[in-house]
Order: sequence, then structure tokens, then C-alpha cells
Amino acid sequence: MIKRIRPLFLPVLLAGAFTACQSSSPETGEAGAETVAALTTESYEQYLTALAADDMEGRKPFTSGEQKTLDYLEREFKALGVEPGNDGSYFQEVPMVEVNTTASSNMTIKGKQQELKLEGRNDYVIWTKRTDESINIDPTDMVFVGFGVVAPEYNWNDYAGLDVKDKIVVMLVNDPGFYTQDLAVFKGKAMTYYGRWTYKFEEAARQGAKGVLIIHDTEPAGYGFQVVQNNWNTSKMYLDSRGSETYKCAMEGWITTPVAEKLFAAAGMDYKSVLSRASKPGNKPFPLNLQASTSLKVKTRYDKTSNFIAKITGSTRPDETIIYTGHWDHLGIGKADATGDSIYNGAVDNASGVAGLLEIAKAFKNQPTQPERTVVFLAVTAEEQGLWGSAYYAENPVFPKEKTVANINMDMMNPYGKTKDVVLYGMGQSELEDYITAEAEAAGRYIAPEENPEAGLYYRSDHFNFAKIGIPALFIGPGVDLVNGGKELGKKKLDEYYANYYHKAADQVHPDYKMDGVVEDLKLLYQVGHRLAGSSEWPQWKAGSEFKAVRESYMNN
Repeated sequence: MIKRIRPLFLPVLLAGAFTACQSSSPETGEAGAETVAALTTESYEQYLTALAADDMEGRKPFTSGEQKTLDYLEREFKALGVEPGNDGSYFQEVPMVEVNTTASSNMTIKGKQQELKLEGRNDYVIWTKRTDESINIDPTDMVFVGFGVVAPEYNWNDYAGLDVKDKIVVMLVNDPGFYTQDLAVFKGKAMTYYGRWTYKFEEAARQGAKGVLIIHDTEPAGYGFQVVQNNWNTSKMYLDSRGSETYKCAMEGWITTPVAEKLFAAAGMDYKSVLSRASKPGNKPFPLNLQASTSLKVKTRYDKTSNFIAKITGSTRPDETIIYTGHWDHLGIGKADATGDSIYNGAVDNASGVAGLLEIAKAFKNQPTQPERTVVFLAVTAEEQGLWGSAYYAENPVFPKEKTVANINMDMMNPYGKTKDVVLYGMGQSELEDYITAEAEAAGRYIAPEENPEAGLYYRSDHFNFAKIGIPALFIGPGVDLVNGGKELGKKKLDEYYANYYHKAADQVHPDYKMDGVVEDLKLLYQVGHRLAGSSEWPQWKAGSEFKAVRESYMNN
């Protein structure tokens, strides 16, 4: 899934290669009419229907539905003549651990003159990545660290001058730009990577904190606290890190804004004043002179799932790759809905993207000549559990990151017909958006920015893990300006999907779906990949991207 948040109403290259791609707007690709014609609604719908069928059992990792899905992908890619992508195999094993946390029903916060008793699930939600059977948070000092951000490119360090080792850090959701609405502060209203809660937990661990609590606020979070409550005493999947242990906080989680107000009052401070100061440059972290205590019980299960990798080997530069991605997994079999249906088919999320991988592979195989660079088709696992399949690939790449030209991701394609617009997530990130803009214009369409950049959707699907290791990544979303019906109908359809189908058993292939719009989007994504596969161009990150320095750190050496 994209982890979309609806609006609140609802390692080395030659130095010369790095500069091969210029900043001028790219010309459109010329794949040939017969190649683009290989992308059809008929074959796409066949792939989609098969992947979203009840027989696939909702495609959940660790189930028989996983094996059925992987068998299907192997069979279909073989039929297209697309070779295995991992040293003679179509599979990359991904070891994982399932951690089931049972948190204490209360948390105690003590100050010099006041004691707060917090109620689990209603006031706070916590879990752990650790696999210890029992975790006790004995009275532990609490520290306020602003947004919990260390961002050198923005000259911002919320941990400056304070050692938080073995302490509980308390922080605000999103990033400073959201609160200031000032483009000179981070990216203003648009969320950056530093605003994501996943980053905040990771940075707290890097700082050695024992625990981390994010203050929930509906508007900057983009969702209500009930979404957070869905994490109360549930199981979560993570990569199996045995043998390469990294430090993990003993406790991660959230507290509500009313709890934060009481917490700061107990520390002799006004929460709104603290919030205002935290959004300004130069704000320093400080101890709250409070201590928190609670406990967690843990059960773990280790298992393995798989990424699927196929490739078309390049003719002249086979070591350079363009990687198309889409996650094959969904939610499996779960609670039955009002109709008695308990199979979460995940047609749009994300059989639609994996069907796109097959369709684009078919188009590349239909080319009269072999691509000069290798084109990879990567269907990743465990996206729904936290982007873990793509994270594992990024940590264990089959194709070196230094030789990976670009990532093109497909997650939740548009089933409502042709649109005039193409929605671009993460506008301003990389030169790949210049490529997709040129292709859209050549097709008589236009690029539209995402409606809610503050939701940070660019950081919520599998391309993000490629971006984190410096690989330019392109991600487009469903357009809403329908050729037949316009924006009003398009937005209505999209809102209906999130209200009635998203992460529900009802996410199936419906009779009223129109696949011609998906195919038009696939043509654009194919053209971008075709151009890159037949050239020596290296798209770059744009100035201001938080991933630019990562790429340059190894491309310039």
C-alpha cells in the first residue's frame, strides 16, 4: 500500500558518468509504435484478475498465498522469456521476525510534585522491536528533543548538546516546516523525510535512547489517533537482524496531545509555548525532570519470505540497471466483512502494480532490439508490514547501487479510466520527474502535484528505500482529472476507494473498473525506462533533495 493519508475530511562509477545527465529537460523516448502497442488492457486485466483472485488467498507473506503468488510470477515471467534476476533464481530470500508486543495497561510519569497515570491505548500506544521476552522500563528520565531531527542540510539538530543515552525522548510529529508554513524552513508545508515517524524512531535509536514517544496531533500527522490505536498489542514484522545486531530502542510509540499538555504542565511548562519555540531554528533539547515507567511482554516468531526478481540483460552495458518495482503482498485472510468475505484480495493495492510489472516486461521483450542496459523487474514482499522487502533489497542489493540508474515504482494504479493528469509524488526530488513530464506532454497530458504534500506520500512506498541509498526514484499516483467526467468525478471515485475498499475485503476487481487509464500510465513509465535503458544518461537528484548527498557520497569517489 502507499500508506496514503487522505485529507482530514476523509558503490563506484567513473566520475564522468555521474555528470552524464544534464539538467536540461529530456526529450521523449521513441520506443516505436509496435512496442508501445504491446501494452494492452486485455493482457493487463488478465494479470490483474489472476493476482487478485480468491485462490491467491490475499497474498500474505508466510502463507500458502505467498507460494501461489510467487509460482504465478515465475510462470508468467518465464512465459514472457524474462530471465531470473538473482544468479539463476527468480527469488531473493528475506528473513524476518514477527514481534508480538503486549504492553502494560498503564504508564506512570513522576515529577517532583506530581504523578500522572496514563491509560494504555487511550493515552498512549507503545511497542518494541526488541525480541526479549520481558522489557521493563524502570523510572527513566524524559527529555524533550523538539522534532527529533538531525538534518545537516537544513542546519538543524534537535539533539545538539544533550546526551540522551538510556533516556526516553519526547518529540513532535512532522517537521518544523509544517508549523511555520515557511518554504525557507525545510520544505514548508510539504513533509520531508525527517517528518516521518519511521525516521524519528531510527534517529532516536542512533542517539542511544531507551525509548521514544511522539506527540500525536491530527493535522500534522494527517490522521487521527485511532489510526495509531490500531497498533495496540498487535504483531509487527521486521527484518531478522540476528548476526548483524544494531541498537534498538526498548520502547517506541505515541502519546496524545492532551497527555503532552499534562506532561509539560507537570514539568512547569506550557505546551503551546514549547511547540512554538521548537519550530524555530536554534531551539535546544532539554530535560523534562520527569521519569516514566512501564513494561512490555514479547513473543517472537522467525520465518522467511521472498522478493521476486526477473531481468532483461542489457546488450552493451549489462552492469547498469533500471529497476521497476511493485509489492506483491497484501493482507491475506482476515476478519469477514458484512457480506461474509474474509479474503483481502488487494486488487488495487497492489495487484495493480505487479500486473504493471508484467505488462511493462512484455513491452520490453517486444522491442526489436535488446536494451543497452539491464532492465530489472522486482516484486517485493512485506510492504504492508513496513516496506521490509524493499528495505532488505536496499541493504542486500543484487545489482550494486553504484550501477543502478533509477528506480520506477508502481503502487496502486488508477482503475477508473483515462485521465488528463499524472500525479507526481515528491515533486522537486529528482530529474526523473523531468523525464515523466516530457512523456506526459508528448501524450497530451500534464503533470499535477500531489494534493496533500504535507502527508509525505513520497516516503510511504517501496521506492523510498531506493531513495534512502541514493538511487533516484520515480513514483506517480492515480490522476483525478478524468477524460470522461473531469476532476469532480475523479476525486469522488478516489475518495470512494479509500472509504469503501482500501485495506478491506472489497478491494477486488470490480466490473466497472476501466483499465485503459492504467495502460496509459504504464506507457509513460515504460517510455521513461526505455529511454534510460537505451542511453548513457544518469538522472540526478535535484538541489534541496535530502537524498542528493547520499548519492554524491559514493558516485563522486
